[in-house]
Amino acid sequence: MKLTFLGTGTSMGVPVAGGFGANRLSSDPRNIRTRCSAWVQSGSASLLIDVGPEFRIQSIRSRIKRIDGVLITHEHMDHVSGLDDLRSYNYVQKNNIPVYTSSSCIKSIRSRFDYLFGANKYAGSTSLDLLEISEEVTFKDLKITPLPCNHGDLEILGFRINNLSYLTDVKKIPTETKKLIKGSKVIVLSGLRWEPDHPTHLTIPEAVDIINELEISRGFLIHMNSFVDHEASNHKLPGHIQLAFDQQVINID
Repeated sequence: MKLTFLGTGTSMGVPVAGGFGANRLSSDPRNIRTRCSAWVQSGSASLLIDVGPEFRIQSIRSRIKRIDGVLITHEHMDHVSGLDDLRSYNYVQKNNIPVYTSSSCIKSIRSRFDYLFGANKYAGSTSLDLLEISEEVTFKDLKITPLPCNHGDLEILGFRINNLSYLTDVKKIPTETKKLIKGSKVIVLSGLRWEPDHPTHLTIPEAVDIINELEISRGFLIHMNSFVDHEASNHKLPGHIQLAFDQQVINID
């Protein structure tokens, strides 16, 4: 199985609109971060995790030619605003695309993208099947387990996909969810910044502590803001944990 990090930045992207604060970071291209999204490829499946505002650009540069399904972690716009860009895949594949997420996220998507659903569906717009996921499902050759966690007061989902656990925008991981993550070979976890503490996001030190607690041998951090320099941060991290960067590809047994 292969994971491509389509985007690794926080909700505002890095650098933010207007380029404010860009001088804080080195010219390392790994410091340019589009909004968080990932592409999972297996022997028979091509699966997206989240579809943000830069998805069109991300899909072109990573040459994504087929999408069998989508997993959505939560309803914030940096994770769902690219859903309508899936229409080109409808045209080519000639089928609806299944989207797996929580019941509350389904309700939010239907409200925000009302022109994609129901009697008022706009002709030619994206065709999606919104499906609630609350327990393990088999999707082609992948076992997908939802991982409930907390983004401040908002209940969201991470996902375990075979030996990969992917969680973004996390502040707290319940004990029962940690049990579902245990045994993963790779974890992808959000780490907003080094300091100070944040009410709805893990800091990088908090994320490192969780990865070590779970005893996972490879960890990749995502959802970093424009105060986090890639190379300088990696020098500070333990050897088994590193910042991910846009278009990075990793293999998972």
